[in-house]
Amino acid sequence: MLGNALIITRREMRDNLRDWRIITPILMLTLIFPWLMTASSRLAANFAVAWGVGQNAEIIMHRLVPFSLMIVGFFPISFSLVIALESFVGERERRSIEPLLSMPISDRELYLGKLLSSMVLPLAASYLGIGMYFVGLGIYSRYVIAPHLMVLILVLTGMEAVVMVAGAVVASSQTTSVRAANLLASFIIIPMALLLQAEAVLFFWGRYEVLWAMVLVLLMMNVMLVKTGMRIFNREELLSREFDEINLPALWRTFKHLFACLPASVHLPRDGPAPRLSLWRVYRHDLPQLLRLHKLPILVAVAVMVIGVVGGWIFALQHPLPTGIIEFEGLRGVDFSKGMPDVPLLPGFDAQSIFIHNLRVLGIGLAAAPLSFGGIPLLLLLTPMVIVGFMAGEAACLGFSPVVFLLAFILPHGIVELPGVVLATAFSLRLGASIMAPPPGFAISESLLLSIADFLKVFFLLVVPMLLVAAIIEVHVTPLVVMHFFGG
Repeated sequence: MLGNALIITRREMRDNLRDWRIITPILMLTLIFPWLMTASSRLAANFAVAWGVGQNAEIIMHRLVPFSLMIVGFFPISFSLVIALESFVGERERRSIEPLLSMPISDRELYLGKLLSSMVLPLAASYLGIGMYFVGLGIYSRYVIAPHLMVLILVLTGMEAVVMVAGAVVASSQTTSVRAANLLASFIIIPMALLLQAEAVLFFWGRYEVLWAMVLVLLMMNVMLVKTGMRIFNREELLSREFDEINLPALWRTFKHLFACLPASVHLPRDGPAPRLSLWRVYRHDLPQLLRLHKLPILVAVAVMVIGVVGGWIFALQHPLPTGIIEFEGLRGVDFSKGMPDVPLLPGFDAQSIFIHNLRVLGIGLAAAPLSFGGIPLLLLLTPMVIVGFMAGEAACLGFSPVVFLLAFILPHGIVELPGVVLATAFSLRLGASIMAPPPGFAISESLLLSIADFLKVFFLLVVPMLLVAAIIEVHVTPLVVMHFFGG
């Protein structure tokens, strides 16, 4: 497969390198921008010396230069992204796509060849800019960046370039005009620019281990984007697609059909009559079948929950808090019969506030699931589990039984709340994965509608009642259990 893909890559590279309108702007901007950043770094260092912080000038340069290298590497990728955006739709508008699609190669080989050819120039321009800036620093500032930082910057830049290019190629294969593809580019550049700002903060803080963790996250995103493109690319659909139109009535009819069908019968024609939907049928057949079909995402959510608790526990054992910050004995003076005491930054301790807070968090995860391929719902599940594990570990460090802590503070309402949260997270994860892996015969829009229909059934008929019951238990039962174990 790679051999045939490289044939396409060489063809595309020859066309790009022969076009002076592509090469000249990339070379000029790539060679000029690093010298501007070098001058900016010198001005920043001179400013630090002029304002009496000359002794910290080296520290400032140590923090500023890696971020400047990231900017220098990101800048060429952003303006050379047009190559990836035009990889398919540009040839379609120029009417040169038919001979390419008629070649005796598979859809995957064609897509992979286009992806590799779209990646070469952005990456080359990015690394050329970084090299120019590195040389300029050595000549004008006599500053040499640490090798491990240089490796980190090169890897981060490469991962970001692949994410942007892979996303642009997916957009190019699913649109019908260059204008639409360029508009979709904002959904690629803006998130990456925000990520660059987060990386700047981490560089200034010197949290390089977090940056390496971001490399792993970007690597997983690259794999998912490449798999998504190879899975959904279809040359017949590319030729037959005439116009990008939002047909809301048709989408609504498809959604109603998918919502009414049994989960195992969604492969039937979507334009046929839907079976009769009843609450009895949904509870007796649909929900058990959905849970069986979604065993893998449920297991993933459970695994993330366990990893969060264990990770928080280990962190607490390695970094115990100073004595006096957490005193479980101090709870003996609290009257838990009137409810748990309010905690800053958390919702008020009443059933309605807790219920609405949990719904809001799950709603945020659901909304962000398609954009993050299900990563944000897992992160929202992981964070409170880490806190629970950390508190249990701190209880063990103070000589209290962590099992008693979990039984008192978590188990009474958690036995109902945690399964509901796991189900919501699992189906949000499936919603995010529906873009990357639609069922056979389903378009991306139909796969999204199917995932939304499944999520709504589980959410409103299982998760919402469980969260409501858990909120009532947390307010009226959990305080009594805590008072039994820790009260006076």
